[in-house]
Amino acid sequence: MKNNRVIHFEVQADDVARAKKFYEEALGWKISQAMKKEESGMDYWMIETGTGPGINGGIYQRPVEMADQYRTYDCTVMVEDLDQAVADVKAAGGTITKEKDEIKGVGWFAGARDTEGNRFGLMQPTDWKPME
Repeated sequence: MKNNRVIHFEVQADDVARAKKFYEEALGWKISQAMKKEESGMDYWMIETGTGPGINGGIYQRPVEMADQYRTYDCTVMVEDLDQAVADVKAAGGTITKEKDEIKGVGWFAGARDTEGNRFGLMQPTDWKPME
């Protein structure tokens, strides 16, 4: 088997400040600006999702020419308490697109959208454990 693992994800945002606030409040992610347009040609923020298994990502302004196109890399976020995560997403201005549902032998799952319309999943594992 090839070792072609996802090592980074990116979130496009119509309003970066709003998206940054959403992810910091809903998921507790640390987001800090890594590049400035004046210096590198684009504004770019790094996302630190936590410690242990998983990946980090980035966030940037959605290009105007892509604003009407739905493009996504659908990621799932591992959470300790799915009910609390769902409440946090709602409180931070996001929406739940798929209510809590059990995936037998894996865990509890819910679908969500952030304030920018990007979709993502929330997973509270039960029997399944992520690879390290």
